Amino acid sequence: MPGRNLEAVIAATREVGDMAMARWRGEGQKVNVWNKSHDNPVSDVDLAVDARLKAVLGAMVPEAGWLSEETADNEDRLSCRAMWCVDPIDGTRDFIRGRPGWAVSVALVVDGAVELGVLYAPALDELWVAQRGQGAFLNGEALRASRRMIFNGARVPADSLPKIDSDLVMVTKPNSIALRIALVADDRADLVATLRWGFEWDVAAAALIATEAGATVTDAFGEPLVFNTPRAQAFGVIACAPGIHHDVVGRLHDRAVALTSQE
Repeated sequence: MPGRNLEAVIAATREVGDMAMARWRGEGQKVNVWNKSHDNPVSDVDLAVDARLKAVLGAMVPEAGWLSEETADNEDRLSCRAMWCVDPIDGTRDFIRGRPGWAVSVALVVDGAVELGVLYAPALDELWVAQRGQGAFLNGEALRASRRMIFNGARVPADSLPKIDSDLVMVTKPNSIALRIALVADDRADLVATLRWGFEWDVAAAALIATEAGATVTDAFGEPLVFNTPRAQAFGVIACAPGIHHDVVGRLHDRAVALTSQE
């Protein structure tokens, strides 16, 4: 399949990331913001980045499908072996508040698996890159994910922790879920776990980056993630050190039970 030029994908991701950076409120720029739905903000920058990526990436692999947070889904992608899976600005809340925890996320999915992923956080000067079977890199340096073996005391990006997770240790939490997963890839966190339906575009690139760095990445039940599905969603995501994955799945189960008992 033509167009799997990682350097070209990196260049396209850098281009739109720098374009977004020029409009970032952290640089004192004006951003037009509205809600797509309740408590679901989007900006004119999200849409501009989406349009540019669709044009550039679409030209690289014309036969590939397209899945993006800011484009209406088209089921035609399901008949495509390859699909671009994009979040133009993951962490829009940080972007519009002038905080640095946002990134452009680009992944190429082939036959349900992520083949290459690029995550660019210009406000942090971080470029994360992975290609299946070729390792993962941050600003050109090879990544090695957390190797923690003990669940108690594990580092998790969070603003606060429920009582059930009081045995964990909080570290800085970017709004971008992709960047949180990337922290595991860089051994700045030991685990990221969610208990909700999440979209493929949120995690595709970061899931490959973490996996190629040696982390274990699954859904909330501990099952492998599959991409280019009809719903374009999975229930929860876990990215963690392999040695604590079993405990993370168990903790999510306990948390789900506790939440259910409160209803």
